[in-house]
Amino acid sequence: MPQKIKPTSKQISMLVLHVVIFAIGSAAMLLLYDKGANGKWVYPWPAWTVAAWGLCLIGHFCIVFTSTEDPGYDTYRKQQGYDN
Repeated sequence: MPQKIKPTSKQISMLVLHVVIFAIGSAAMLLLYDKGANGKWVYPWPAWTVAAWGLCLIGHFCIVFTSTEDPGYDTYRKQQGYDN
């Protein structure tokens, strides 16, 4: 059974940075998207960007906290000639 890989402090800090930038960027987009519309309906274009970025954030979280070791990785590297 593959063992779960414990995330390093750098991986966790990069995830936290990703969350902070996501929050700031999403808030800015959602606050500024309809400025100058003068009461007209405006297509909520930031919703697509926020949704896609949110999915990337979920993927980042999964990579950091659910990664497992690959038992055949060393064999693969030797077959490819990376480790002589």
